[in-house]
Amino acid sequence: MPVNFDTSFVDHLTQNMALQFLDRVETSAQHEAFRFPRGEAWESVTWRQAGDLVSRLAAGLLSLGIEREQRIGIASGTRYEWILADLAVICAGAATTTVYPTTGAEDTAYILSDSECRIVFAEDDAQLAKLAEKAADLPLLRTIVTFDGTADGDRVITLDRLAELGDAYLAEHPDVIRQTAESIPGDQLATLIYTSGTTGRPKGVRTLHQAWVYEGMAIKVQDILHEDDLQFLWLPMAHSFGKVLLSAQLACGFATAIDGRVEKIVDNLGVVKPTFMGAAPRIFEKAHARIVTMQAAEGGLKEKLFLQAFKVGQEVDRRRLAGRSVPLPLKLQHGLFDKLVFSKVRERFGGRVKFFISGSAALNPEIAQWFHAAGILILEGYGMTENAAGATVNHPDHYKMGTVGMAIPGSEVKIGEGDEVLLRGPHIMAGYHNNDEETAKAIDADGWLHTGDKGSLDADGFLTITGRIKDLFKTSGGKYIAPSAIEAKFKAVCPYASQFMVFGNDRNFVCALVTLDPDAMAAWAEENEMAGASYAELVASPKVKAMVEGYVTELNNRLNRWETVKKWEILPADLTIESGELTPSMKVKRNVVEANNKALIDSFYGG
Repeated sequence: MPVNFDTSFVDHLTQNMALQFLDRVETSAQHEAFRFPRGEAWESVTWRQAGDLVSRLAAGLLSLGIEREQRIGIASGTRYEWILADLAVICAGAATTTVYPTTGAEDTAYILSDSECRIVFAEDDAQLAKLAEKAADLPLLRTIVTFDGTADGDRVITLDRLAELGDAYLAEHPDVIRQTAESIPGDQLATLIYTSGTTGRPKGVRTLHQAWVYEGMAIKVQDILHEDDLQFLWLPMAHSFGKVLLSAQLACGFATAIDGRVEKIVDNLGVVKPTFMGAAPRIFEKAHARIVTMQAAEGGLKEKLFLQAFKVGQEVDRRRLAGRSVPLPLKLQHGLFDKLVFSKVRERFGGRVKFFISGSAALNPEIAQWFHAAGILILEGYGMTENAAGATVNHPDHYKMGTVGMAIPGSEVKIGEGDEVLLRGPHIMAGYHNNDEETAKAIDADGWLHTGDKGSLDADGFLTITGRIKDLFKTSGGKYIAPSAIEAKFKAVCPYASQFMVFGNDRNFVCALVTLDPDAMAAWAEENEMAGASYAELVASPKVKAMVEGYVTELNNRLNRWETVKKWEILPADLTIESGELTPSMKVKRNVVEANNKALIDSFYGG
C-alpha cells in the first residue's frame, strides 16, 4: 500500500551531527548504544558511556590544536574504535577523511595529502607503516593516534593517551564540547569520502553536516526503525553506506553490534540476532549459494522437501504480491514448510530479522524472491557517495522487487537525457574537494546530480536501475548490452559463482570471464571426489568446466539471442580487494579486470 511521510523536517535542517549525537546521549543515556567483540565475548556500552568517551577524545583533539573543518583521517577497518574516532572528530568541529585499510601506501598518502589531514587515526602497525613510508608526502600530518599499533609517545600516541589529553583539557574547559557542537552550522563540512577510483585518482566527496542529519531523519520519519531495534554492522565505515547507517542510528536511537570481519558475518548473526542489517548483494548471493548447495549435497528426501518448499513458497508469494487469495490446501502446505524449512533458513540469520537492506550494487530479483519466499525481506535501495548514500529505498509496507524503491522523503529523482538518473535534495554533496571542473560536470545549474546510472521510473515512482551508462556497450551488430543484468542472472542460476563479467563492446558476440566462490568450490570438491584440490586445480578440471557449461547454457536460455554468451573462461583465481580488482564495497573494477585479461578476451575473437 502507498505510504506518505511528513517531510516538514527538511525545512529545519540546521542541526549538525555533533548536536545530534550529544542529544541522543541525553535522550537514551542508559540504553545500549554499541556492542562489539572482545576476544570471544561481546561487550556492550550505553549511550552515556559512549558519550563520555567521545567527549574525552574530542577534547583531546582540541588540545592538539585542531581547528574548525580541519581534516582528520581514519585509516582502519570497521570496529567500535572507528565509530568513536569519527564521532570525536565531529564533536571537535573537524571533518573526517576516510581511508580503507586495504588502500595502498601511495593512494593513502594522496588522500591524506589532498585532504590536508593534520591528525590520523591508524588502526595498527600495518597502517602506521604506510604513513611512515610516505612521511615526506605528508608535511601537514602532526599526530597519529593508533588503536592497536605501536606508539612512540611522541608523534604516535594511543587512543588512551588521547583520552588523557582530553581529561586535562576538559578540566580547564568543562563545557567545550557542547559549546563547540552548538557553534557548528548545518552547512559545515562533516566528511571527505574519497571515491574508490575505478578510473584515475580518487575524488574527495565533500558532504555537509546537514546531509547526514537529513539522511538519518529521512529514515526516522518512515517509522521502520526504533530504539528497541538492533543493527548488525560490518560494512566498511570508510564507505558512505556504512556512514549513513550511523546517521540512522543517531536519529532513531537503536543499538548497533559492530564487527567488520566479513568472514564472521554468518557466525555473528547467529549470536547477535539483529533485527536488521545493511549489506552488499554479494553477501546475499553467498548465503543463497551456501544454503542451496548444502541441500543439494544432502540429496534424497531432504533435498526434495527443500525444493518443494520453495516451489510452494514462491507460488504463495506470487499470489499475495498480485493481491490474489491463497487456496486453503496451498496455505496449509505453506504453513508446514514454514516450520520444516523456512524457519531453519531464518534461524541462520538469527531468527529476528525484520528486513535486510541491500545496496552498493544490483541485487538479482530472483535471489530477493527466493529469500522472500523463506520469510526474509530484502529491501533494495540506491545511492552513491555523492548523495550521502541514500537516494531511494523500498519500504517494508510498500516495495517492488527488482526496483530500488522510491525517493527518500524530502528529495527528488527524475530521468534525464539518455535515461540518466538525476537526484536533487539536501543530501547532495557540496562538490569534489579541490576539483571544481569535475563538480561542474556532476551537478548542473538547477542542483541536479547527474549519477551516470541509466534507469527508469514507473507510474508509482519506483526506480529501476539498468546499469552504469559507461558500462553499457554495443555489439558490432548494433545491439546494446547491459552487462550487469546478464551478470546478475548468472549468479541467480549458478550457486558456485563468485563473479561473472560480460564483455563484447564493438565485437560480434558476447563473451564472459568467470570466477567461482572458493568456499562453495571446496564443498563441491568434497562431493565430487576432488577433496584437497587447490582452487586453480579445480577450475582447470574438465568436471568443473562441464558444470559451469551447464549453468551458462541455462543462462543463455533466459536471454535474448544477441545477449547470449558464446565464449567464456574460468579465471585461475577469484577477484579480491587486495588484487585491486574489487572496490572495498565489493564492486568489480571492470576496466581493471578487462585490462588484466586483455589477451584472453582477444583470444575469444581470434585476436
